[in-house]
Amino acid sequence: MASLSAHVRSQAAALMTVAGYDDTTAVNDILADLLATGAACDATTPPWPSDISDDHSPVEFSVALDHGQRPTVRILGEAVADDPGCEANLAAAQRLLQRWSRRYNLDLSRYEKIADLFLSTPPVSPFALWFSLVFRHQHPPQIKVYLNPQCRDAHHSWHLVAEAMQRLGLGAAHRTLASAARRPGAGFSFVALDLHHGARSRIKIYLSHTPTATAEDAVAAAVAVPGIDLDEVAQFCRLAAGDSIGHGARPLVSGFTFVQSDTDQPSGYSLYVPIRCHVTDDAQARDRALTLAHRYGHDAGLIDRAIAGVARRDLADGVGLIPHVSLRLGAHPPGLTVYLSSEAYHATAPRPGFTTA
Repeated sequence: MASLSAHVRSQAAALMTVAGYDDTTAVNDILADLLATGAACDATTPPWPSDISDDHSPVEFSVALDHGQRPTVRILGEAVADDPGCEANLAAAQRLLQRWSRRYNLDLSRYEKIADLFLSTPPVSPFALWFSLVFRHQHPPQIKVYLNPQCRDAHHSWHLVAEAMQRLGLGAAHRTLASAARRPGAGFSFVALDLHHGARSRIKIYLSHTPTATAEDAVAAAVAVPGIDLDEVAQFCRLAAGDSIGHGARPLVSGFTFVQSDTDQPSGYSLYVPIRCHVTDDAQARDRALTLAHRYGHDAGLIDRAIAGVARRDLADGVGLIPHVSLRLGAHPPGLTVYLSSEAYHATAPRPGFTTA
């Protein structure tokens, strides 16, 4: 019986190879910590219903492409305790954060300013603290934490984000976001903090739109970021989601990026499209991802190899291996990220007859 750790490590090694990295030691070390429980990957029921993946695998991969840079490999992960539960998983994540802080010399100053807002009471949602593990050429692993503004309930998310941004010196920027992003049913879904030192260490605020949101809603949110090509926001949305935009089971997500010099407004915008909700199967999702890569001048062949490196089935046999695609807009040429599910437990069947563009 293969372990979850072995399953995920083989996929991570394949992605690192595709991205041109020879040494997988850092990835293996971090995954050994994250997946210490070693749950069986061929069990029909995962030990904890992680919200990271549709099949509740506690990891999700992504490959980020930026012009003039080697591809970045990322792993979104959740620590699952030996005896999993909301509080036990949070305690496991906090212990892991302290271990990584010592090993990688993390900067926890911003995290410590706001952690009590999200972690001081027993969580009422399954997610309290997630990690993003980032691997770049000639850099030590970089770690980002995700905090849950809906840790109490969805109604508190606007208040918690407002208080967090105030503590982080972004009070004026929160007013900018609120005016551009407040729509009925929309809510903040993540507050993310880079934990590496330096002026380019980011704060990201994520807004989940409603499942009925359209490209126009994404454009209205992107207005908060000066200089963004709003037509490109709408076009990306339509190319990724096709004719079914506004009719998916999962929402569009807008991400707002702040660096040290940002106070009144964000300097970057990202749009995340749940492509799996808008295609029949992953063969169709792959075709759309490659089309987007060509559009933005990125290496479509590399994206194709990354998909193949993670897949353990024919793409036409399921949907959700490619759950999201995202576009990054800001001072640099557009960046593209393709997300890949581990599917350690199972794959979702195709959607026959699904109407797409």
